[in-house]
Amino acid sequence: MIDFLRGKVAHLESEYVVLDVRDVGYRVFTPNPYGLARTNEPVELYIYHHVREDAIHLFGFTTRDEQALFRRLLEVSGIGPKVALGVLAGGRPEAVVAAIQQENLAFLTKLPGIGRKTAQRMVLDLKDKLGTIDSRWAVASMIDMSEPAASDSSSAWTAAREALTGLGYRDAELDKAWLTLKDKVTGEESPDVLIKKALQQLFQG
Repeated sequence: MIDFLRGKVAHLESEYVVLDVRDVGYRVFTPNPYGLARTNEPVELYIYHHVREDAIHLFGFTTRDEQALFRRLLEVSGIGPKVALGVLAGGRPEAVVAAIQQENLAFLTKLPGIGRKTAQRMVLDLKDKLGTIDSRWAVASMIDMSEPAASDSSSAWTAAREALTGLGYRDAELDKAWLTLKDKVTGEESPDVLIKKALQQLFQG
């Protein structure tokens, strides 16, 4: 069973990276691949090795806590690996943990592939099981991204940008995304909404 891989990024796609580990290319599905690293840059990914009858897939994460949260999400009925990956791509891990512990269904249902019933199951199944994940993620003082941080789009973008920077996106990438987005927003979007719009733009290049 593969626990982690360390190598250089050989290729990037919207859903996965190809990691060159001693001249062997591993296709690893990961949240927000374009924010991970550039081609030929070294990276270390903590792996979830998913095996089923018709396929073997590798899912990779930059931290142990992300890896642990991904495994926890798979315990929820109706959430498979690709939905769990979408959850981690659509919301900061600490925000997802806090939303589950606070029973914040409004936030959870904004995540890709998560309807109200699945959000309720996430709360029911995981609320008391996340203590092993970094407790800093559950700090109540974190930004609640289910509601707008401010009516000014630039203030919301500041919060969104901080979150995207935490995911590994570079200033140049974020500046380019905002240049495209800023004329398309109303000023009432929450940081969470701007994150999703920015991710769509970043994936398109």
